[in-house]
Amino acid sequence: MLEELWLIPLGFVAGLLGSIIGLGGGIIIVPVLTFFGYAPALVSSNSIFAVFSNAVASSISYAKQRRIEYSLGLKLGLLSIPGTILGAYISSDITPSVFKILFGLILISASLYIFSKRKIEPKSHNLSKQVILLAIGASFLAGIISGLFGVGGGIIFVPLMVIAMGLSMKNAAPTSQFILLFASASALVTHTVLGHPDFYDALLLATGSFVGGLVGARLSLEIKEGGLKILISIVLIATAVKLFIDSLEVPF
Repeated sequence: MLEELWLIPLGFVAGLLGSIIGLGGGIIIVPVLTFFGYAPALVSSNSIFAVFSNAVASSISYAKQRRIEYSLGLKLGLLSIPGTILGAYISSDITPSVFKILFGLILISASLYIFSKRKIEPKSHNLSKQVILLAIGASFLAGIISGLFGVGGGIIFVPLMVIAMGLSMKNAAPTSQFILLFASASALVTHTVLGHPDFYDALLLATGSFVGGLVGARLSLEIKEGGLKILISIVLIATAVKLFIDSLEVPF
């Protein structure tokens, strides 16, 4: 059991970065567990415990900073729940090679989002029927991604709130973490019902992620993101390439 204590610092780093960039810690945890040979359903379920813990910690800190749009976050969070349940079920049947390819694409998308984060500008406030329909579809898709891969849906929610709904970037990332409270909680319950998680490993990850979330939310007001976002983007792209290469070595 002591050999698995390395999951605590992994959760901490993932929670720290996930809170700062608004994507949730799963974007770091999932590839690491995958490289260690964990099965897709186990990877997703263990990671989602850390994502939930990170969302709780980050939301507590961001609430004190008054940077969460509660009404919008609640609506998008509830809309994501059906997708998270479906994603958790799909994770039971997905093969390791397909999981690696799809998650590699998620990592590339995440790196593009992080790199262009500063360039995303809010439009005028907009809650037209078209935007509402877009929000419903995007929330469902983000839910599937959360349940299937054990990551947050910030890669979808943040651009949606900033570009389509006119929310400022300062409030979009905190609101995204608040949304994850609902998305990750529903995915966590579904994975548990399906018998996917290793609760000891999940607890270690969640412990580190909770502390990392608290620290990351505080640092988000002070840290200069320029060098950090470039470094994270490079790491994510390199990880995606490694996943693609590994997927070729695993038969479908």
